Parts: sequence; structure tokens; C-alpha cells
Amino acid sequence: MSEAKKNASAKGEKAMDKDKEEVLENIMEELEQEAKDKEKEASEGDKEQEPKEEPAESSEEKDPEDAKDEDKKKGLFNKKEKKNPLQEKVDELNDKVLRQMAEFENFRKRTDKEKAQQFELGQSNILEKLLPIVDNFERGLAAVPEAEKDGAFADGMNKIYKQLVTELENLGVTPIEAVGKEFDPNFHNAVMQVESEEYGSGIVAQELQKGYMFHDTVLRHSMVGVTP
Repeated sequence: MSEAKKNASAKGEKAMDKDKEEVLENIMEELEQEAKDKEKEASEGDKEQEPKEEPAESSEEKDPEDAKDEDKKKGLFNKKEKKNPLQEKVDELNDKVLRQMAEFENFRKRTDKEKAQQFELGQSNILEKLLPIVDNFERGLAAVPEAEKDGAFADGMNKIYKQLVTELENLGVTPIEAVGKEFDPNFHNAVMQVESEEYGSGIVAQELQKGYMFHDTVLRHSMVGVTP
């Protein structure tokens, strides 16, 4: 992937992260405001519903400390039993945010995978167009007379050919082994039958055009002759 694509992808991820932060900040502000409103309503309701003091039925007076402890226990019990609508709202919003973040993460991964597949497909199309050039180099070098193989022209062609093959290998392009191998339609394209005393039936005896692999994918099938 080019540096420009990496930078663009990084900028896109930063913008997405910024959008997440803004969504979370807005949600937290709404929750804080709703909490304040709830507290205000609860305070006003307590004042309106505050019961009037009634005279004690018993002549015995309670210890102030015991009364405080009893009030605390009642308060704790009421807090446990009472449902908190604000907390329910917080849990609901939190679950919603987590779901949206998970969906966004899945979308990002799926998009990255599709981009990688498209890039690899485009790369394989370009590499496939370079294979005829490799074929022409091989035909040209094979046609050089024996007396001229050590000449400057033939030596220059050979060096360029080797450089081209090396760069293709660095990109993941490798030749398919054919001659002497059992015929496999996944890698070989049989165009003729060849009689051979050296090989048994169903063996590739002649390679008419070299095939190539691009990583784990067949870039071009080998064109071969197979023994009957």
C-alpha cells in the first residue's frame, strides 16, 4: 500500500475516533443534566410529601442515637428496594453505545479487507501483463547463437531478464513446476499429448509456456504436453 493511502487511512481512523469521542461527550452531558433534573424533582417531592409529626404513642422516649441508627437502616433498605430510573437509562445508553461501537469496528474491518482484496486483484492484473515480456526475453535469449552468447548484447539482455525475474519474485510471483510432474488441472493446461519413454502415463513431458503463481493464487496456468 502506498504512503498516501496509509496517511489517508490513518486520517480517516482519527476522524472516526473523534466522532466517537463527540458522541460519548454528548451522551454524558445529557445524562448529567437528566441526573440534575431527577434530583431536583425528588427534592421537591420529598418536601411536599413530608409527613406531619404525630405525638408519640408511648410515654417512653427513644434514645436519639438509636433513632438515628434506625433511620439509617430504613434509608439503606429503601435505596436497595427502590428502582433507579436514571441508572436504567444510563445502562440502556451504555449498551446502545457499545453496540454501535462494535458495529462500527466490524464495518471498519470489513472495509479494510475489501480494500486489501481490491488492491491485490489490481496488482495481479498488472503482473499478469508483465509475463509476456518475460516470455519474450526467454525466447530471445534462447535464439542467440552459441558463438554470440558471451557478447555484450546477449549479456545485457540476460542481466535485464534476471533483474525482471528477481523483482517479480520479490512481489510474490514464482514459476510453476511442470516437466516431470503429474498432470494437475489446477496448475497445468494440457493442449497436446506427447509420447515419451522417460515418463509414464499422465505425466507432463513438455512445457510449451511457463505458468506462474502469485502467492497462493494461479496467475497463469502452465501450457503443457502430457503423456497418454
